[in-house]
Amino acid sequence: MSRPVVLGAGPAGSVAALLLARGGADPILIDRDAEVGDAICGGFLSWRTAQALRALGCDPARLGAPAVCRLRLFAGESSAEAALPETAYGLSRRALDGALRQLAVESGAQLEIARVRGLEDGAVIGEDRRWESPAIFLATGKHDLRGEARPRSDGDLALGLRVRLPAGAGIGRLIGDAIELHLFPGGYAGIVLQEDGSANVCLALRKSALAEEGGKPWDLLQGVARGNPAFAQRLACGDSDLPIDTIGAVPYGWIARDTREGLYRLGDQAAVIPSLAGEGMAIALASGRAAARAFLQGEGARAYQRRFARQAVRPVKVAERLWHVAEAPLGARAMTAASRLVPGLAGLAMRLSRI
Repeated sequence: MSRPVVLGAGPAGSVAALLLARGGADPILIDRDAEVGDAICGGFLSWRTAQALRALGCDPARLGAPAVCRLRLFAGESSAEAALPETAYGLSRRALDGALRQLAVESGAQLEIARVRGLEDGAVIGEDRRWESPAIFLATGKHDLRGEARPRSDGDLALGLRVRLPAGAGIGRLIGDAIELHLFPGGYAGIVLQEDGSANVCLALRKSALAEEGGKPWDLLQGVARGNPAFAQRLACGDSDLPIDTIGAVPYGWIARDTREGLYRLGDQAAVIPSLAGEGMAIALASGRAAARAFLQGEGARAYQRRFARQAVRPVKVAERLWHVAEAPLGARAMTAASRLVPGLAGLAMRLSRI
């Protein structure tokens, strides 16, 4: 039998590759980068994600990930705080992706560093060669492969933006053991400490919000800070020279409800959950597990995809509704007030958005 090919060595692809290898399938894992990078999305691991990682032999705590025990919400001058249902973690994508890639290789996956131009039925087309396979696992994250683009609306598209505030006593005291969500008109920012003490600040926002600030990311951050005192405090721990990473046209809420036979879609290529829920990594791991298991049990890609889509509908739709409420000023204030008055409400919302 031809060897399965996995495209993308992020969490979804690496998990699929390591489980395929442990199942004796002898997979090929292809990634474009020899050095593991620090992807924009991620940085927060929910308690269920941490449990799933431990089951694979990857313990976030052993990677130095700080524990996250509380959720803080901010909307303008309003705020609320609630305990998380269980301990979560802050961990950079560089640390997580590197550990999972290493596990996949140690389990027997063959890592190939190559740039892929596109797919044909039963074949992966690289710049220098092609790989023939009846089973291709597409795990390229938010980046689409040519010819396999996910549909995007013509409206006010979502953008992702990330800045890393350097480690220091000031930012450490402000964030502590919390995951913070700062809500502002047109978007939100999530902040959590990482294993090196830095603070990962990741924003999801409408394209129009960036356009209103002249298209300059740092001016956007300053604009958010002007209307949100707590965010301004955190942003003051960095300066305008910090690198800012962006990704455009994120199709939040999209779910792959079908696929062609032989093509297993994983991670953000299977379902794109608004990052407000902090569940993107869980979807990556769950889809990698489910796709590898389906292949090893002789189940086709279309059957896997339809089943996984049914699993993803509730968490993605719940997160999408929360996102739409949070990006409106009145909704953000109402969400914060409700979380303050009913502390268990935030925990319930998080449980409903888990896969």
